[in-house]
Order: sequence, then C-alpha cells, then structure tokens
Amino acid sequence: MLKTTTKLLVTSALVAGLATSAMAKDKVYKWKLATTWGSTLTPFIDAPRNMAKMVEEMSDGRLKIRVDASNKHKAALGILDMVKGGQYDMGHSASYYWKGKDINTLPFTTMPFGMTAPEQYAWFYYGGGMDLMKKAYKKHKVLSFPGGNTGNQMGGWFRKEIKTVDDLKGLKMRIPGFAGEVMASLGLTVTNIASGELYTSLERGTIDALEWVGPGMDIKMGFNKIAPYYYTGWHEPGTELQFLVNERKYKKLPKDLQKILVTAMRVSAYDMYIQNYHMSANAWSKIETDYPNIKIKTFPKPVMDAMKKANAELLVEKTKGQPLLKEILDSQAAYQKKAREWTKMSDYLYLKDNL
Repeated sequence: MLKTTTKLLVTSALVAGLATSAMAKDKVYKWKLATTWGSTLTPFIDAPRNMAKMVEEMSDGRLKIRVDASNKHKAALGILDMVKGGQYDMGHSASYYWKGKDINTLPFTTMPFGMTAPEQYAWFYYGGGMDLMKKAYKKHKVLSFPGGNTGNQMGGWFRKEIKTVDDLKGLKMRIPGFAGEVMASLGLTVTNIASGELYTSLERGTIDALEWVGPGMDIKMGFNKIAPYYYTGWHEPGTELQFLVNERKYKKLPKDLQKILVTAMRVSAYDMYIQNYHMSANAWSKIETDYPNIKIKTFPKPVMDAMKKANAELLVEKTKGQPLLKEILDSQAAYQKKAREWTKMSDYLYLKDNL
C-alpha cells in the first residue's frame, strides 16, 4: 500500500510539473513600452517598434510589447520615472536626459570629443561598458541596454554665422547632455526641448539655435528655413539611445523570453544605426541641389579650442565627489585612447589617402 501511494504521489508530481511547464510556455506576457519620440520620428521610433515585432515573432506570440509614442503618453522626458515606477514595463529614450536626476547616467549616451559609434559599441560589449551601465542603473531598479546609435551628429543649426566665441554669447540654444553644459560655460542660454517642439521653438524665437541629429533627420524638420548655418559636429560623436527595462518585470519573464528580449534589443539597435546612416547619406547627396540655402560650416579653431578647454575643466569639476562617474569616464577615456589608434589606422588614413 505504501509503495502504491508513493507511486501515485510521484506520478501526480510529474503530471503537475509537466502541466506547470506547459502553462508557462503557453502563458502570454503583455508589456507596454513608452518612447521619448513621436509616432512619426523615423528612425528613432522604428527601433522599439522593430524590437517589439522581433520579440513577438521569436517568442511565437508569448511576449507582446505595445509601443506608445510620446504623443500618446504625453511625457517625452519622463520615461525613466515611468519605467522605474512600473507604469510602463520598458522605455526607449537617451540616457543623458536623466543627468539632472543622476549624473552617473550621463556618459552612456555620448560625451563631447568622445568615442565614435564603433568605438563605443566595442566599449559597451567588450570593454566593460555594460557592467558599468548596470552598476549605474542598479539603484533605479531598471536595466539599460544600447538602443540605437546616430553616429556622429552635426553641430547644430544657427541663425547667424559663428566666427568667434563672442558670437556664441547670449544665444539661446537647444542642446542636451554634457555639451549643453559646455555651451552654457561659453555664455549660451541652454535648454532641452522635446523633438516635437523644436521647429516651433526655433520659428517663434524661443531659441536661436539647436542641434538635433544629422541631415537624414534634420532637413525634413525644416530647420534650414529659419537657421541656414549648419555646423559640423564635436559634441555627440556616437550618440547611443537606450532601452530601459523594469528589473522586477524582467526577472518574472521565463529565461528564454529574457534571451529573446535582449537579442531583439541588440539587433534593432544596430539596425537603427545603419538605417540612420543610410538616411543621412541620401540626404547629404541632395543637399547642394535641393537645399542650396544651407550653408555648411565648421566652427573656427579658436571656438573649438574654447569648447575643448571648457569641456576638460567641467569634467574635472563634475567628477569631484562622484566616484562612479569618474570610474565610468576613466573607463571610456582609456578605451578611447586604445581604440582610437586603430580607428586612425583603419578609417582616418584610409579616407585621407583615398579622398
């Protein structure tokens, strides 16, 4: 009798286990993702949408992610708080938007005079960047992953030509991240404005200048109609967007769905990088014929020197009493120094000898 009872208990346990396993595989997880971007802002909005599509296909429908653009949730610069608070399971934004809440999040987007996109991707995945980003976001109880790179961004649209440092003083400019602090130290009034309000702010004179991304995204916004001076970049050499994931929700996913989600984020991030590159290449090829009013400029050397000096001084100031920020920036600087030698050899000298 005892043996029979034992067999029945074992059999029941096995059946229950198989049923539980089957139920876990059949369970559908429905998530929501909030973006900083409007519903038509290609390719930024494409990255989370492509990621959600891949996740649903690879999971055979077990994980469905609804993507809400900023015109739906009305909080373009509130993504971190919404994911942290659980209103949304995920977000797509840019890490440097949170520097006012936590200075340690700043470097994971890009830094002035910093790494190019390939250098930065190498740092993230093979140079310790992912571990440092996990460390920085730990207290917020969210996970952060690379979410798509713009490559080297243009230096911005200005109503008037910038010939000296004095020409910058008194201007009102939209420029986020650490570059905004550099510009503020040179006498500009700096603000951060959501993408949907940029053209109107420039048109109405709320701002005198702005930087956005590059020709692929900028020209269709019409900035050149108001501010025709278009400057080459210095401030965002490898701007990485981010996926934010609520850590508690992530841990509740089965392991295979976690892997699918991480893989889809990585693939969609890289796809956004090459999509944006393609858009800018196409736009630039037409710039002289279709937009003859645009005046392409580089900042004069005295202006660039002033920016570099202000950047170096601000970095020293910002890292005082901020050990984690210093650790992140030191890691980036060390990796950049190493990687830049190969960048010069593989890209710079190739271009120098073949242009």
